[in-house]
Amino acid sequence: MNSIDVPEPHSFQKTAPMNVRTSPDVHVLTVADKTIILVGTVHVSRESADLVRAVIEAERPDAVCVELDARRYEALSQQHKWESLDLKDVIRKKQLSTLLANLLLASYQKRLGNQLGVLPGTEMLEAVTVAGEHDVPIVLCDRDIRVTMRRAWRSTPFLKKSLLLSSLLLSVFDTTPVTKESIQNLKQRDVLSEMMQEFGKEVPTLKTVLIDERDHYLAEKTLQAQGKTIVSVVGTGHVEGMKAILQSDRRSRLETLDVIPPMSRAWKWVGWCIPAVIVGSIAAIGYQKGAAAAGDNALFWMMANGVPSGLGALLAWAHPFTILAAVAGAPFTSLTPVIGVGYVTAFVQAYVQPPLVREFQTVAEDIAVPRRWWQSRLLRVFLAFVFPTIGSIIGTWVGGTRIVSNLF
Repeated sequence: MNSIDVPEPHSFQKTAPMNVRTSPDVHVLTVADKTIILVGTVHVSRESADLVRAVIEAERPDAVCVELDARRYEALSQQHKWESLDLKDVIRKKQLSTLLANLLLASYQKRLGNQLGVLPGTEMLEAVTVAGEHDVPIVLCDRDIRVTMRRAWRSTPFLKKSLLLSSLLLSVFDTTPVTKESIQNLKQRDVLSEMMQEFGKEVPTLKTVLIDERDHYLAEKTLQAQGKTIVSVVGTGHVEGMKAILQSDRRSRLETLDVIPPMSRAWKWVGWCIPAVIVGSIAAIGYQKGAAAAGDNALFWMMANGVPSGLGALLAWAHPFTILAAVAGAPFTSLTPVIGVGYVTAFVQAYVQPPLVREFQTVAEDIAVPRRWWQSRLLRVFLAFVFPTIGSIIGTWVGGTRIVSNLF
């Protein structure tokens, strides 16, 4: 179980004032021999943070569960964490797209927090702080964010992936003001249920991974917490699902929820079939029409891939070495599904123009301003990943179509 090292709890008197429990955001459940107190919060609400403090101080529980995993806890509690991030290591592990998605989500939450004067996750840090003041153990109950993101991506149909990415981008660049009244509306049970139902209709697999699976994960971790009285601080969107699970005693095996689904065999076949068809076509052209014709088609393949990918790097205002890497690398990376040209160009860009420390500190604000993507060395690494990749995809289809057609 993920937990934070704090001293053993004292023996508290269980004399909680009933006015705390009567809050509409506090839900008291009795499961077997445990009293579980669910506190539904909004991640950018000062009122939620105040409620969390009031509940923990009133209940003096045996443990406090929070909707955080180890990485998110570190990101919230250690603001300097970004400064020590090894971007090149992230690229080597092919986690750049996951990092970008996390940054987009963090930017959106931070924008909301700036409008309301509250940092995202304040109520979770408040839970940790209050628990520490009273020597109550803290349990990190959420699933690893990397597992959640990968399960969401792998389970999303291909055509829906573009909807997911566009939704993320639109949320970042959306300048619609968010008021305290709208936050309070989101906390109303009927409005939230309606939102979840609509979300499920659009992308059912995403709702399953982001909400339903984590409901089970949070509920199981809460049940595993040591003690008779447990306070569980979770986003309001998880409350109803957790209540249904806890009250019905529908236990889940956490191991099954931590597995990242493998890439489908169909996509693996497609990934290897495309280069096989192209290389086979060039060989067949050489057999039918001679080495010169094969050479012309091979040259066309290199130009069709290298030029669009290089233009993508140029559009990203990447370093000249990055542009050269895009032109030289795209024709070869397109012939293997193991690595894409975007990872090559992103690594070169991060190596020759490493991001500045202050850019890690301001990335959540910079990411919401389009022009800063080209001004920031950090964000330019992401552009050097995305644009050459798009160019290579275009070049693969253009070059592949032309070469295959030359067979006939």
